[in-house]
Amino acid sequence: MKLLKTTLFLIVSCLTGSLTAQAPATTPFEIQKGMELQEKMKKSSIVKNLILHNIGPSIMSGRVVDLDVNPSKPSEFYVAYASGGLWYTQNNGTSFIPVMDRTPTQNLGDIAVHWPSGTIYAGTGENNASRSSYAGIGILKSVDKGKTWSFAGLPDSHHIGRIQIHPDRPEEVVVAVLGHLYSPNEERGIYKTRDGGKTWSKTLYINDYTGMVDLTRAPDNPDILFAAAWERDRKAWNFKGSGPGSGIYKSVDGGDSWELISDKASGFPVGEGVGRIGLSAFDANTVYAILDNQSRRPAQKKSDKGSELDKEDLRNISVKAFMALDNTRLDTFLKSNGFPEKYNAEAVKNEVENGSLRTDDLIAYLEDANTLLFDTPVIGAEVYLSTDGGRGWRKTHDGYLEDLYYSYGYFFGQIRVAPYNRDQIYVTGVPILRSDDAGASFVSIDAENVHADHHALWINPTLQGHLVNGNDGGVNISYDYGGNWIKNNAPTVGQFYAINVDHQTPYNVYGGLQDNGVWKGPHNAENSVQWQQSGKYPWEAIMGGDGMQVQIDSRNPDIVYTGYQFGNYFRLDLSSGKRKRIQPGHTLGESPYRFNWQTPILLSPHNQDILYLGSNKLHRSMNQGTDWQAISGDLTAGGKKGNVSYGTLTTISESPLRFGLLYTGSDDGVLQMSPDGGNTWKRISDSFPKSLWVSRVVASSHSENRVYAALNGYRWDDFTPYLYMSEDRGKTWKSIANGIPAAPVNAVVEDPENENLLFAGTDNGLYASLDRGQTWNAMQNGMPHVAVHDLVIQPEAKHLLAGTHGRSIYRADIAPLQKLQPGLLEEPLIVFDLPDLKHSQRWGNSYSSWRTPNTPGLDIVFYSQKSGAAKAIIQTPDGIVLSETELQADAGINVISYDVAFTKKGKAEYLSKYKTRLLEAGNGKTYLLKGSYQVLISHNGEQATEDFKIE
Repeated sequence: MKLLKTTLFLIVSCLTGSLTAQAPATTPFEIQKGMELQEKMKKSSIVKNLILHNIGPSIMSGRVVDLDVNPSKPSEFYVAYASGGLWYTQNNGTSFIPVMDRTPTQNLGDIAVHWPSGTIYAGTGENNASRSSYAGIGILKSVDKGKTWSFAGLPDSHHIGRIQIHPDRPEEVVVAVLGHLYSPNEERGIYKTRDGGKTWSKTLYINDYTGMVDLTRAPDNPDILFAAAWERDRKAWNFKGSGPGSGIYKSVDGGDSWELISDKASGFPVGEGVGRIGLSAFDANTVYAILDNQSRRPAQKKSDKGSELDKEDLRNISVKAFMALDNTRLDTFLKSNGFPEKYNAEAVKNEVENGSLRTDDLIAYLEDANTLLFDTPVIGAEVYLSTDGGRGWRKTHDGYLEDLYYSYGYFFGQIRVAPYNRDQIYVTGVPILRSDDAGASFVSIDAENVHADHHALWINPTLQGHLVNGNDGGVNISYDYGGNWIKNNAPTVGQFYAINVDHQTPYNVYGGLQDNGVWKGPHNAENSVQWQQSGKYPWEAIMGGDGMQVQIDSRNPDIVYTGYQFGNYFRLDLSSGKRKRIQPGHTLGESPYRFNWQTPILLSPHNQDILYLGSNKLHRSMNQGTDWQAISGDLTAGGKKGNVSYGTLTTISESPLRFGLLYTGSDDGVLQMSPDGGNTWKRISDSFPKSLWVSRVVASSHSENRVYAALNGYRWDDFTPYLYMSEDRGKTWKSIANGIPAAPVNAVVEDPENENLLFAGTDNGLYASLDRGQTWNAMQNGMPHVAVHDLVIQPEAKHLLAGTHGRSIYRADIAPLQKLQPGLLEEPLIVFDLPDLKHSQRWGNSYSSWRTPNTPGLDIVFYSQKSGAAKAIIQTPDGIVLSETELQADAGINVISYDVAFTKKGKAEYLSKYKTRLLEAGNGKTYLLKGSYQVLISHNGEQATEDFKIE
């Protein structure tokens, strides 16, 4: 695609920090420079020919944010994944192809397609506001159905809510821009272009914390549009998803001017509680809105709650009143809220009476930031209808829409009205609901093969009952109004948080995914549809929820430690199916532990019975998580008041060379080191930029005093790469991020064989260093620019595994890189070890004339210090040339894929010396016989050889 024009970025002013001393957001100019550097690095990288293979999985898919279906040919449509790019199908979702893999980002918020002309506008940057909602780079445009792309403006928009193309003029586009998620900015509101994105006019702006999340056009009048404003501000410790800036606007001139139509007189809610709004217009007069109403529900009368105690009954209760409580009621309360067994009613009353406990301690035991987020009694989802073009609104239903939005309506906010029936509407959340009476009543249309979290829906205007649904688990299609669903999950778009491997042969890969649990599968499983015939998918789910980190016992791979969000971890026995909850718990009177969304766990490399787990403290179990001991005080900066758990540990490492040499990192920028198994701790991060998320700390396996640390500014909209190395256990640090393009760093891993070989994963790609971080090389062959969340090396297979948050898992053979020690990099030419092959009579033959023949292959990998013409020869030990080819070698790693066959000339030369019979295979090729062979590479006056065998 065309690179974004720097001049477009220069017009956007640099953002300043907020009143909370927020680190400055990265400017569009800096992001542009980073993308230009990335393209330059891809061309010059010495590892650019090293291929990354996608190993799946696909069946659980990833979050869909939008769908665009061809109304005249509904089997043809595009699916936009939040962080997995844009995919196209023309066979009703039976198969898909990615169409944005050559663009600088895979992060999407919305797409719009003008089907008659094949014009696509892709709004980059997710429209939701979750923890993993990645920012974009503006609007991308294609005029050939996704074959090629160009930049079409709005570089500092970060997140796009909705795009509307004029049905008759594809160059006229109106865009709802959300703006930054973690910082204020000016490029938000409604923008309009009449020249296909060359120039834009801002036609509606509210303030630097309020953007536009939805935009709908009246089907019967393209000049009438309705837009939803959303005031939101996310911080690492708090999310404010509502405010007086939220509301509904209307334009009657195609988006040139706007009028607020949700004031007090309209009947639509106003004020601090107005959150995200979704819109859908049946015609110019009939408009539906779904509101995430964050206003508090009226207090429930005690008579409505029954006789059971709740924590509010105990808030500010006197000691006398507490002692008078019925013991049975108190015991029920303690048991139902998970208090340890030792705290029964009699024991608690005794401790309150003697003053060792306060009644408030019972409430404090239950409350943390997550309680504020998930247990807040807000009104939640509400549906409103206007029948006069937005002048007046009425709520369509009585009471609350329970179990749809819960407390996180910021994640949903979609409503659709059927084009053929003004009374039939659909609302998305947890689950998806349908109403056939204009929102007066609803029924769930979820199913067992449909993910619970819904984000996109298309309704066929001509075939009633035909729906295409996008959710956290991919795409589903129904032809009976949601009564039954087909699953269409061919794309490998898994959103992994963390991955790991075991040491079996073949080894397995494990990983935790966003809202799709924890999965396990063989590393050599192929992405195919064969499992639909056999009935067994090669990957299997081993845990639900939002899948998190995984540790596997090296002695017994059936013992796996994993879990879901906020520290809910379990010890699994995969052989028996048993699981035991192992989350450490605080005691009564102690402040609740703070657990990160992705709580870190670690099995000690010295003893696989020892397990570490991080809250705001570091906990250690000596018996596989059965019992726990806190081996530290608070290792963070102490947290902040808010509705998101903060001041939590995010990463743990123990030196493979010294038991008890421990490191921790926190989400508020603190690194700590203990040299003695947690007896003493030292803060080692004072020289770092403040308050950044410590995404990774890694103790070296080559030098006892060496340690690596990665910091991540994503939650400040700071996309600077922060990566450091220390040779003295953190007393002093050296930045090794120089040369990595602008993107937050999520992971760093040190090779177990070559201490100079490092890999770093960022929010936009993968990089390799052969000199311990002095220089970096882009490593993107086979993988688009997607967020790399985790990296792990399987030592026996010499494979690097990259867990991405949007395109599942990639595997690369790094054996050649492990050989490239500093001295060898100065060698002019090196051919790396070749594997021996197992001969087969089936080579080139098929069981049927209708099937593809079975063909062998041998990848010949060589290193060249300089680029230039090269020649590769396959010969016998006595010098008979069997095959040869010429190529243009790059400086660095080169790969020749050899088909293990004679050339016509090579076959003749072989037969002239050896009077034997060479059988031609069914595909017309003659393959090498069993024996020993040699590869000879000639390049720039140098020669190098390597032998291999066919057995």
